[in-house]
Amino acid sequence: MTSTAAAPPPPRAYRRLSVEERRAQLLVAALGLFAHRAPDEVSLDEVAVAAGVSRPLVYRYFPGGRQQLYEAALGSAADELKLCFTEPPVGPPTERVARVLDRYLRFVDEHDTGFSALLRGGSVVETSRTTSIVDGVRRAAAEAILSHLGRIGSAEERGAGPRSAGTRSASTRSAGPQSAGPRLRMMVRSWIAAVEAASLIWLDEGKQPPAAELRGWLVDHLIALLAATAATDEEAAAVVRDLLALETPDGPAGRLAELVIPVVADAAHLLPQAPAAD
Repeated sequence: MTSTAAAPPPPRAYRRLSVEERRAQLLVAALGLFAHRAPDEVSLDEVAVAAGVSRPLVYRYFPGGRQQLYEAALGSAADELKLCFTEPPVGPPTERVARVLDRYLRFVDEHDTGFSALLRGGSVVETSRTTSIVDGVRRAAAEAILSHLGRIGSAEERGAGPRSAGTRSASTRSAGPQSAGPRLRMMVRSWIAAVEAASLIWLDEGKQPPAAELRGWLVDHLIALLAATAATDEEAAAVVRDLLALETPDGPAGRLAELVIPVVADAAHLLPQAPAAD
């Protein structure tokens, strides 16, 4: 009598991972642990278990131990975070920034404890190299935001190292987007610092308010900083004029204007009074 039982599936063929694939596998496992625990609380044994490999294999790829693994994982996370700032220059600038912030806050949400430990500098494995990696993310963020304002950052923000204006070629000075002036660069870097601080407070407050509400407030913050800077800086005023021409009534800038203009109107009594006509 012929058996009707299904034949067992053939065993899965074992595939040896390449060096790059194995290294990526270990980094993914490490990031999964560093994302939710302070880096100094994660052991190599735990990374090995998470990756399904032996501890000696982890050491083979990262002979420097946890420190080397952490720096490599941090670099990988930094590359991922920099991608959050990549946004095509299409549509109203405030809507572009909103999409950037959506991706950024999603990253913060998914890497909560590790993100907090990293920015607070509370890890015993923090070094000048890890600090440099974090600063690289900040420079990338500044360069991206300035690009949406129609400007380019300094050589340091572009990661090219310090360079004086006199060393730039004539073609660089005469073509392409203008370099941002010091007040505009300071404003953008101040806003990025505020975004980092707000992200940490958001984690402390149990991720409240909802991410979408926090994102909207941060976009409003950027608009307000731009407007305040434009009041005393000609370059910022020119940037604001150019940006407003691209904004729409139902976008972030239009919504904020609708809310703020009635409030500002109540301050009319603070304006200098014109002298009475004789």
